Amino acid sequence: MGDFMEERISFEQYRPGLMGEVVAWHGRYYSKHWNFGPEFEAIVGSGLAHFIPRKTNHGCRIFSAWQGKIFLGSITVDNDGNPDQPLAHIRWFIMADAARGKKIGGKLFSEALQFIRDTGYEGVYLTTFKGLEAAQHLYVSTGFQLTHEEEGESWGTKVTEQRYELRFS
Repeated sequence: MGDFMEERISFEQYRPGLMGEVVAWHGRYYSKHWNFGPEFEAIVGSGLAHFIPRKTNHGCRIFSAWQGKIFLGSITVDNDGNPDQPLAHIRWFIMADAARGKKIGGKLFSEALQFIRDTGYEGVYLTTFKGLEAAQHLYVSTGFQLTHEEEGESWGTKVTEQRYELRFS
């Protein structure tokens, strides 16, 4: 087999096993780099379980990147169960270690933003926490602005939670 970049990368929506990969990579990454525990993994799994039935509803989509059967990353666009919601919600953006720094995440992010624009949303928001510099650089470089910041434990661990928004008008 050739090296990583010689092998074809496919960009898809849902494929069997995607939910498990997203939960597993969130668990591994945030445990290793941020000391998040199993509660965080359960929060991600529960949220995804509630999202999956609406994954093809108007305004909802899950995007993923693969190299053959190897998961590279994923991002989700959600309407939080409200099809009239004016802002899309970007959720569960995660990249496998092998894909970091290879612009695959940027492509997934661009696809998600294009879907959001094409769907007719007024804009988009996402929640994250302070310290994820690479992701925050991507958000700011595409026009997102930090709109709220406070200490919180939404993800089962105390962090400085942040909300970023991008308005299209």
